Amino acid sequence: MSKKNNNTTHINPGRAAGIIKLAAVLEKISVFSGQTISWLTLLMVLTTFAIVVLRYAFEMGWVAMQESVIYMYALVFLIGIPYTLKQDGHVRVDIFYCNMSLRSKAWINLLGNIFLLIPVTLFIAWISWDYVAASWALKEQSGEAGGLPGVYLLKSSILIMTLLLLIQGISQILFNFIFLFFPDIPLRPSQKPNNSKQTAAPDNATRPGIL
Repeated sequence: MSKKNNNTTHINPGRAAGIIKLAAVLEKISVFSGQTISWLTLLMVLTTFAIVVLRYAFEMGWVAMQESVIYMYALVFLIGIPYTLKQDGHVRVDIFYCNMSLRSKAWINLLGNIFLLIPVTLFIAWISWDYVAASWALKEQSGEAGGLPGVYLLKSSILIMTLLLLIQGISQILFNFIFLFFPDIPLRPSQKPNNSKQTAAPDNATRPGIL
């Protein structure tokens, strides 16, 4: 007789449910920040249109207005990185991953987040700290006359990005951990629990963030 290997026998389901709730809360932070900052893309288009009209139709222009487009672009790019990661919107070179089983994908995602995403994000935060701190110490302003005064605030978005990316990375680690070691517990409220092996994927399971 073959013994059935059940990894969840000695694990408290209540603790797993708590981990899922924590992961969901962390993920909502990425969703909120990404969806909120995305409105800057519309403002960026409108501002650029206004700059062109004012310049060529009325021969008017302001450096601060032009720099505001650069600020908005930088904020959308940096603050949007964690949300894009959640949505699997980053460019990926996928040769083997797409044909793997859900558990294999989960292992890759779990280990990738732990040994690649988190260390790289911490490294970016570390090397950027002095750069941002120096800008704050000087209350750095635009080098152009009439430019925006808050360059040090813009540079701070680098550290904000790393914080949000760490939050999203932890969320993905937790989701993939639950998927691997708590196969009987649904990751989403609408997902039915699996009785043994993971034969059905959670919502958006093919996404690298969740699976």
